[in-house]
Amino acid sequence: MSDQFLQNAFLFRQPILNRRQELAGYQLSFHGSEGIDDDDAVSASRGAGAPLCAAYSELGMHGALGNTCAYIGVDADFLQQEAIELLPPPGVVLELLVDGVPEKATLTRCHVLLQRGYSLALTNYQGIDDRSRPLLPLVSVVKIDLRRAGQARLEELAGSLRQLPLKLLAQGVDNHAQMEACRNLGFALFQGRYFAQAEIVSGRRLSAAHATLIRLCNLVGRDVDTAVIEDAFKHEPALTLNLLRIVNSVGRLGNRSTQPVTSLRHAITLLGRRQLQRWLSLLLLAPGNQANDSLDPARSPLLQVAALRGRMMELLVAVGKPGDHKQADLAFITGILSMMPAALGLPIEEILEQIAVEREVGNALRQHEGLLGTLLALLECFDNDDAACCDSLLSRLPGNYDRQTLNTGLSAALSWLNSSPD
Repeated sequence: MSDQFLQNAFLFRQPILNRRQELAGYQLSFHGSEGIDDDDAVSASRGAGAPLCAAYSELGMHGALGNTCAYIGVDADFLQQEAIELLPPPGVVLELLVDGVPEKATLTRCHVLLQRGYSLALTNYQGIDDRSRPLLPLVSVVKIDLRRAGQARLEELAGSLRQLPLKLLAQGVDNHAQMEACRNLGFALFQGRYFAQAEIVSGRRLSAAHATLIRLCNLVGRDVDTAVIEDAFKHEPALTLNLLRIVNSVGRLGNRSTQPVTSLRHAITLLGRRQLQRWLSLLLLAPGNQANDSLDPARSPLLQVAALRGRMMELLVAVGKPGDHKQADLAFITGILSMMPAALGLPIEEILEQIAVEREVGNALRQHEGLLGTLLALLECFDNDDAACCDSLLSRLPGNYDRQTLNTGLSAALSWLNSSPD
């Protein structure tokens, strides 16, 4: 069943952030199969619990998601099935898709799952009524959809739960203003892609840290002598120390160093310009943009989206052009740079005036031209849960691209991103 769903539906994920704006989990849902309304995430998840759980196991999503949780919608029928207990309790939150007053069998099953270590969430909360009253003592998370509640109603719903030992999750958060309003009302979790939205202001002045990183990116991306790059790093001691630390350890973005590194020139040579450019590009997206910032995606969902997009671009290029390492490198950089407008608050045109890139990368970022441009557009649609757009772009790609390609690529990219040093 999981194979069929992987081939016929898209495994979409909606990020869930905590109050510190760190990644706390993803809501997973299938979209795009016949009979599924892609405009409604709840209805898309309803009835897909069994294949979604099977796909979660088959794709290795528990390991791929690292320390974050997968929120998986289960209806009353699937809740009773033993297959649900194949999911690892620490890695999932079971969202109860229950209409009307819950039956006794449902409540009994919830008690059993709680005893076995599972966490439960109540979706589509509409206030304390006959549906929610017996479930509230059992759940640790209550989801309130902002698209179905105005400000006054939102305050009323949140207020009714304020004294209970559970977390409020705001679903459908579209911008920072909504997030702040919900945080002020006591919400602890926020679902949506608002963190990737930024006010674009033409002519905005870059910070000194951004300017330094862009200058180093340009040097690394051009055919200049290593001594020139070394000299530029020497003027940035914090970056130099961080570079030495990265090369001397097993970094998520680099390879294991087989020998201690003490000289800057040795570090640059050992890491290689390809990895050095990736590292510098990701630092542009890191929280605070400070030279000693960790590149831990948990600190920055924007960094996670950028790194995921870069890695998925790289993997997707390999499907159509296996063994083409240069194209794979260009694909990764394209994915990273596509998030720069959100990170820097500048139009992509102004960013590309300051960062030297291959023409193919520039055309992909500006007009979605060429293979890289089509893949970038595909991943933008994938991030926005747009199944129809994904299908249209998949049909335009040469080679063996289908829905399963995206699903397996997502799992592989998440696994790469969340892999720990050995």
